Amino acid sequence: MAVSSVAPEPDVSVVVIVYNDEDRLATAVGSVLEQSLRNVEVIIADDCSTDGSYEVAQALAAAHPGKVRAIRLPENSGGCGEPRNQGVKVARGRYVMFLDSDDTLEPNACRNMVEAGDRTGADLVSGLCVRVHTDSRHGKRVLWYPWLYRSTRTLESVAELPDLFVFDTLSTNKCYRRDFLLDNDLTFPRGIHYEDLLFSAQAYLAARRITLIPNTVYFWNVVQKSATKSISNRRGEIRNFADRVEIHRRIDALLQQRGEDELKLRKDIKFLKHDLVLYFRELPFLDDDYRHRFAELARPYVQTFSDAAYAELDRVHAICAQLLLREDWTDLMPAIDTLINRNKISAPLVERDGRIYWTDRYLDDPEMRSVLDVTTLGYHAKQLNQMFLRNRLTEYTVRGGDVVLAGEVVNPLHTIAGDAKLTAELEFRARRRSLQTFRFPVPAPRHQGDTIAWRAQIPLARKLRPLGIVDDVWDVRLHLTADGKRTTSRLTVGAVDLEGVEDVPVRPRLTRLMADRLQAQVSAKGHLAFRLTQHGQLARTGRAAVERNLHGRPARAAKGAYRKLRALRRELNSGTRKLQVYERMLTRLPVRKGTVVFESHLGKQYSDSPRALYEELRRRGTPITAIWSYAGQRPDGFPKDVQLVRRWSWGYLRALAQAEFWIDNQGYPLRLTKRPETTYIQTWHGSALKRMGFDEPGLRMLSEPEQRAYQQALDRFDHFVVRSEHDVRTLARAYRIPEHKLLRTGYPRNDALVRATQGTPDPQARQLAERLGLDPDRQVLLYAPTFRARSDGRVRDFEFPFDVEEFAARFGDRYTLLVRAHYLNRLTLPPSVAGRVIDVSAEPDITPLMLLADALITDYSSVMFDYALLHRPIVFFAHDWEEYAQDTRGTYFDLLAEAPGPVPRTAQEFFDALADLGTLRTTYEARLKEFVDKYGEYDRGNAAAQIVDRFFGTTGEAR
Repeated sequence: MAVSSVAPEPDVSVVVIVYNDEDRLATAVGSVLEQSLRNVEVIIADDCSTDGSYEVAQALAAAHPGKVRAIRLPENSGGCGEPRNQGVKVARGRYVMFLDSDDTLEPNACRNMVEAGDRTGADLVSGLCVRVHTDSRHGKRVLWYPWLYRSTRTLESVAELPDLFVFDTLSTNKCYRRDFLLDNDLTFPRGIHYEDLLFSAQAYLAARRITLIPNTVYFWNVVQKSATKSISNRRGEIRNFADRVEIHRRIDALLQQRGEDELKLRKDIKFLKHDLVLYFRELPFLDDDYRHRFAELARPYVQTFSDAAYAELDRVHAICAQLLLREDWTDLMPAIDTLINRNKISAPLVERDGRIYWTDRYLDDPEMRSVLDVTTLGYHAKQLNQMFLRNRLTEYTVRGGDVVLAGEVVNPLHTIAGDAKLTAELEFRARRRSLQTFRFPVPAPRHQGDTIAWRAQIPLARKLRPLGIVDDVWDVRLHLTADGKRTTSRLTVGAVDLEGVEDVPVRPRLTRLMADRLQAQVSAKGHLAFRLTQHGQLARTGRAAVERNLHGRPARAAKGAYRKLRALRRELNSGTRKLQVYERMLTRLPVRKGTVVFESHLGKQYSDSPRALYEELRRRGTPITAIWSYAGQRPDGFPKDVQLVRRWSWGYLRALAQAEFWIDNQGYPLRLTKRPETTYIQTWHGSALKRMGFDEPGLRMLSEPEQRAYQQALDRFDHFVVRSEHDVRTLARAYRIPEHKLLRTGYPRNDALVRATQGTPDPQARQLAERLGLDPDRQVLLYAPTFRARSDGRVRDFEFPFDVEEFAARFGDRYTLLVRAHYLNRLTLPPSVAGRVIDVSAEPDITPLMLLADALITDYSSVMFDYALLHRPIVFFAHDWEEYAQDTRGTYFDLLAEAPGPVPRTAQEFFDALADLGTLRTTYEARLKEFVDKYGEYDRGNAAAQIVDRFFGTTGEAR
């Protein structure tokens, strides 16, 4: 019987494209030949290379007959598209994949994608791509839009997942049915860059079914420090941007053809937020001719975008877009600096009519006036030591071994007064941590228009002594001090040309064979930096020798030992290891009698009932060892006579393990067990309107093990403070606190409120009034709304539900409004309301604020229950009650029916309610008393005393 000579159809044809990459081609092809799916063919498409790439391709084909084929284009196509097209033409596989010669496939990529395609019948299967930074010292790897690939899913249309269409525009992490490509005549565009974007868009829109798999399939190898940039990274070439715009126009035409308006909107938003920003980064370093041509290309395209696309831009981003359309390079360059360095203030700013604007130009144009309004960014509310200012480099020259640097630091809103005493110094710091820092004085910084000008000649050659091996990159900072307040800035390079400037000779401490020059360069954020380099043949030869030794066996052993020590240190400080040590060792240490660990709001504040209990103990002179926890940076405001421990530090864990008492108002870390010898007093932080604990649907939906772990954390409470039977019916039941653990004492933090109704003044409130500079002739209103988040759960900036400037205009002569936003919501007030509206969000304890207030304004915050104890008016501005009350959590009672004060729903109703506080007081006096009786029945002004008496004894002896 005759044997057929026709080779079986491959499962996958992998088209490997190459141009002048003879050294890496074999590795790419090898990653295909080593696939766990064996029935795979390789087609090497050489784009008319001028090196030995095609010869390598032919050798690989000869070594693997029937598995590898090599084709060559007659002339170079100038892009990646045409070689792929030619590869598809000769492909025989059921599926087709694409691979670049400098990348590799994951060993199971073909198998995973083919199995997914066969199982789901998808025309297109896409998997996870990983960017591998091959020149990174630490093997840096970045997942390419990983949220798209968290699980296997099949789409009937790409419109089901717009983010896939918008973000993952690669052609290489995908597997296509060959018949699908041929039937739809899907080819890459010729003679134009960014061919992947158009090809992927066409494929997504044509596919009847798309399957995504959570497996890594493609390794995109990136050389960050390459002297020769890839085509897509040559953003200083105007053709690069022209091609990008043309590709997007072609995609727009496809979307319009198919009526995909939502996809078009999402794509336009990405173009504004991502594509345009890539080119913005380059504009400060390019000439006016390039900038003009760039604007000429961008303007007619982005002006076609809808208002909905522009509405998604943040303030600085929108400013950049509008200034580009007007080719205002003077104002645009600083705006780009802030766009790249988000916390930087780059413009002098201007105040008009109580609002802050980026520039004083265009303010006659109402639309531009709105765009340029940066009041909500809060620049005007910052102190100098809170500002990161633009420091524009104006001079860089080398004189022998000295470097002359000069610059101008922006002075926004004249924050630095004209008569301020100015001093400055330059700091050169090795980028790797824990290495050297050198500082040099800057003589006579001075005011110059809207900037602080400075100039210094730095003796780098004589004074800066790098090690020479591990500190190859150095950053530069200017520390500017004005009347004792210091701001630190980086040096923005901008238009100063560093090309051609001679390097600075240096003498490394270890060896000149490794490096002997400092070369100026621009960092990724546009700032001046220096890199150690070699000069001359001897240095290059010496560096090669040092490099060989650094990679030799002894050096590898030393580096291996160092890495192990670092890994051990990281592991010892990991959360898992800390928990193990806490459980197995620290809880075996003896309990220290009289030791009390206090914590308020997860360590964020010195406040609330834990503070009231601590101060009662201190007032009595009770012999305790008080330890307070804090989160983040070491805070101000804590007592001087207590020990502070940072949350989750070893000191914190040891303190909790050995404490006789835990006292907090929210919850110590859930995974820390409490030993039986320790008494945990949970004071809690407010009565509940919204459903809590196991009454929340979200908590009930957790798995059984998760619910059990949460319950175990709650079971650590030995005592739970309540202020009413409402708390018993709601909080205690929701958190499953048994009756014998309840302390019906009221909240210690509310003792001061009750005492105030009995005529006892509070010294903290009086001191606070003086510090805030309150006008005694004006009544004080406290506005304390509840926490607000975005619909996706992310924290958002605070937004007033009424016009705060209108409030100030109408009531500013009668009231001072104190605004206390939730500590997670950032608040910014316009300058126009200064003195009449005051931001008190940073005040750690709300009790003194309540004591100062003649009336409270809130919505649904639990502060209503506490403030009611003062029997003063409360206004409930319930502008979004339905949204709040009818969400998935729900409320325990109908606030609109029970509120002991007016419940305005609109801004006008709200303003009307504030017209006469005296009338409010008399109108709602009876309802307010009923409210207090119901929700604050145990708050009698002696809660702290009761708890201290019970647990620490009337004589101060703990028991």
